[in-house]
Amino acid sequence: MRASLGMRAAVATAASALVLPLLPAAPANADPDPALIARTVVASAVKKHLRELQDIANANGGTRAAGTPGFAASRDYVAGVLKKAGYTVTLQEFDFPFFKENSIAALQRTAPSPKTYAPTPPDGSSVGDFATMTYSGSGDVTAAVRNVDLVLPPGPTPNTSTSGCEAADFAGFPAGAVALVQRGTCTFQVKAENAQAAGASAVIIMNEGQPGRTDTLQGTLGEPTVHIPAVGVGFAVGQELSAAGTTVHVKTDTTSEIRKTHNVIADSRWGDPNKVVQLGAHLDSVLAGPGINDNGSGSAAILEVATAFGKIPTRNKLRFSFWSAEELGLLGSEHYVASLSPADLAKIKLYLNFDMVASPNYALKIYDGDDSDATGAGPGPDGSGEIEKLFEKYFDTLRQGHNGTDFDGRSDYGPFIDAGIPSGGTFSGAEGVKTAEEQSMFGGTAGQAYDSCYHQACDTIANIDDKALALNTGAIATAAAVYAFSRDLPGPDNRTTAAAARTTAVAAGSATAHVGEAHGVPAQ
Repeated sequence: MRASLGMRAAVATAASALVLPLLPAAPANADPDPALIARTVVASAVKKHLRELQDIANANGGTRAAGTPGFAASRDYVAGVLKKAGYTVTLQEFDFPFFKENSIAALQRTAPSPKTYAPTPPDGSSVGDFATMTYSGSGDVTAAVRNVDLVLPPGPTPNTSTSGCEAADFAGFPAGAVALVQRGTCTFQVKAENAQAAGASAVIIMNEGQPGRTDTLQGTLGEPTVHIPAVGVGFAVGQELSAAGTTVHVKTDTTSEIRKTHNVIADSRWGDPNKVVQLGAHLDSVLAGPGINDNGSGSAAILEVATAFGKIPTRNKLRFSFWSAEELGLLGSEHYVASLSPADLAKIKLYLNFDMVASPNYALKIYDGDDSDATGAGPGPDGSGEIEKLFEKYFDTLRQGHNGTDFDGRSDYGPFIDAGIPSGGTFSGAEGVKTAEEQSMFGGTAGQAYDSCYHQACDTIANIDDKALALNTGAIATAAAVYAFSRDLPGPDNRTTAAAARTTAVAAGSATAHVGEAHGVPAQ
């Protein structure tokens, strides 16, 4: 439930005023008092940016996804605000694989007995008997099904099947037939490319069949190299289609191509260029909706923090980053990190990430920099634990509960951690389910998603929780203020060698999309 207007005002005041105990007092004639700067950042100003992003989505088909006019308008809005605030703004261009399913696909068995299979619609609002693979080509085909090295019944363990993984699997394949291949061993892309090269008019990829690998297969081909229809089906549907004499009708309508997009990078004119404090949030939404919580909320919050700091001389250089194509696998942040020299990477002393900070059924989660929760991935680079403790102290000062969240690779801190840069930030929850303990700490409803509109058209301005937005905005302003003036930033100052060693790995990884923010299933 959203806070009343009175409560919102009270929370905004508390979230800014109570940053004082966390910030060192500034002596006369020294640096400006960072607490005074932090007080100028309030949630109402952040909400204004969110309304602008909502208006942009409304004017551009309800989306701000990378590669669309909605993202371009979001980029230009953010860049304009930053330039007005006094920043040096760079639009960093990069290519990325764009995909859109333009209309509902069709899959029908036309022989030996007709049967129509339920589609998974483009917005993903339900899961049908089949789903169009991301980066599938377009086509309308009716042809005989040809089984390709299927393992039926399936082997006892996953990845037993090598169906479609070698060109030899397609020996004697009749041109124009529809290839039926099975999940396992190699990527979906390899299977589909081999089918295409063998002259298949379409490819159907069935789940492998072991426990946990029976449902409708939803996956990605990785990039737009396949120009024939490619759909995924569950194991039971695949078995039906493997019967002798089967003919199918397959229809897909997609846009699958390489497009250009931009990261927005804003550098303050002030501060030591060898000591960069970098904050980031992804600016793009998914195609299905406007993405006002995911991640207009993080973008708007750091944009308003940047505005407050724009004309204030700081000891360390502030850099604000607005990433594109995060929803396709952290592509913008990976491109940025891979493009930096080891020397420039070493100048970035810490990275703070804010992805979804106003979820309607929120929890106040802090990235677990020191692995104190002992779950999932290990700790971040040295210094990440110090960043975690700063956010803990902020919420503790407000007598506000908080809990940890794992560095699970689902957001743009990933490439920075891989490069050895201390990282942290806050998160209010996505499609995960709120626990009873979290309900007692934060209110809301246990057993329901933190954001029931996650990756959907209903992620609008109405999906924002004002209290969560205010509290997280205060946390972001506090961290920016502390680190902008700190003489002792988190982590060691010996990352040059480590960064150099990681550069090759990061560059190689940038070509492969992470499966982040629930963007698909493993590609084998």
